[in-house]
Amino acid sequence: MIKQADPPKSETAKARPRLSRFCIGNGIDIGYGGDPIVPTAITMDMPERYTNVGDVPQNLSGNARSLYWFNWNVLDYVYSSHLLEDFSEEEIPAVLEEWFRVLKPGGFFVLYGPDQPAYEDYCNAHGTTPNPGHKIRNFGLKYIKEVFEKHFSGRYELVHEVELTDDYCFDFVVRKLRN
Repeated sequence: MIKQADPPKSETAKARPRLSRFCIGNGIDIGYGGDPIVPTAITMDMPERYTNVGDVPQNLSGNARSLYWFNWNVLDYVYSSHLLEDFSEEEIPAVLEEWFRVLKPGGFFVLYGPDQPAYEDYCNAHGTTPNPGHKIRNFGLKYIKEVFEKHFSGRYELVHEVELTDDYCFDFVVRKLRN
């Protein structure tokens, strides 16, 4: 009997045990790649997904820079995994502002992403090539925290962080306090 290869495991699958508890109510998984953080998430990705690691249908197609489908303060959570590092440093504040805009006060902003130096070390150790789409050399938890402090000071409360988990990733969860 030939054993079939297991399907590729999504990055979100690794984080789900820790981060799904922040994704309750009405929310969006931006750049979900076929495997949303929770089954009830509004799934959003590009019209042609970069990756396909699941078979959950896509609800919205578009560019993550604009969540034009949503008014201000309407979602209980915004979740994104391994997407933000594909934007330039100049773009990130505006992208984050757009994602934060749709979140209700009291809602959770949940990011899961690569620590770029740890990711590159992991790739080197495993003989793989790092994703060339990653635009920020020092991307990681410290970088995200600095962006939030500079652009969102007084508007959020940090509720969960893990600097390095799942080989090369970080968790970052804040609660929106105000617009």
